[in-house]
Amino acid sequence: MYFIHRAVFIMLLLASFSAPAAIQVYSFDDPAQEQTFYTLTNELRCPKCQNQNIADSDSMIAQDMKARIYQEVREGKTEQQIIAELTQRYGDFIHYRPSFKLNTAVLWLGPPALLILVATLVLMNIRKRSNEIESEEEDI
Repeated sequence: MYFIHRAVFIMLLLASFSAPAAIQVYSFDDPAQEQTFYTLTNELRCPKCQNQNIADSDSMIAQDMKARIYQEVREGKTEQQIIAELTQRYGDFIHYRPSFKLNTAVLWLGPPALLILVATLVLMNIRKRSNEIESEEEDI
């Protein structure tokens, strides 16, 4: 029994060496650059992953985007400049809060319009039922 536990321990130990985690460390000139980098990587969505920001994504495209953001932050570009360049390359999908344009109008106006539509239908249904109940009471 001792040998089985030891063999399992050795196999688990060897398996842990086969999957090393690549932890990237980014160094910045000042804390403002670091804050900009972390803000952008948390606000931008990975084009490959669905609803995962590039800070949490392990995909190759997210790694490339992080490297590009790091380079541009180090060059002194603003958040708006970096977002504009990445949006131009990857589309409005990468930004969790895309700007209001004709092609993103559905994203901005769709949820409120749907809410108004549902509320209207519910109110119409309530009025219809109350009218039906009133007409039934008059018939009795």
